[in-house]
Amino acid sequence: MSLTKKQKVVPILIDSYIAIIKNSVGSQLFRNLYAKVNGKKIDITKNGKLSCAFYVSSVLLLFKLIKGIHATVNGTVKDLKKFGWAEIKKPKIGCVLVWKETDFGNHSLHKHIGFYLGNGKAISNNFKTEYPTEHNWKIREIESILWNPLLK
Repeated sequence: MSLTKKQKVVPILIDSYIAIIKNSVGSQLFRNLYAKVNGKKIDITKNGKLSCAFYVSSVLLLFKLIKGIHATVNGTVKDLKKFGWAEIKKPKIGCVLVWKETDFGNHSLHKHIGFYLGNGKAISNNFKTEYPTEHNWKIREIESILWNPLLK
């Protein structure tokens, strides 16, 4: 179908948002986020090992559902709450899931963040593969489930 100037085009936010999330599986796009730390340039996401917040905040920024890109789960959640995201009890397709801190050894505690797809499935960045993967949403204990009413 070809669009003409007379046609009114209204994007469907939730459908486009879910499609981007699903299409991100396997993408290497979110592996690297560079910053200057003490004057030295480093990849603060460690080539995809710590990219969950970068991945989620990038997708949300694309749809203007957050203010900026983040490298941490806490920074992402703080931004979400400023943009009208609220905690809900049951996950809805497209909600943001925040998993509780887990100790990966050496006192290395990490939270995790991703998207809920429905039917018990989620998509988040996998620290082993270093890119977004689909998985069971109960991979670890959930800290919070966040929803934005704009995603109707």
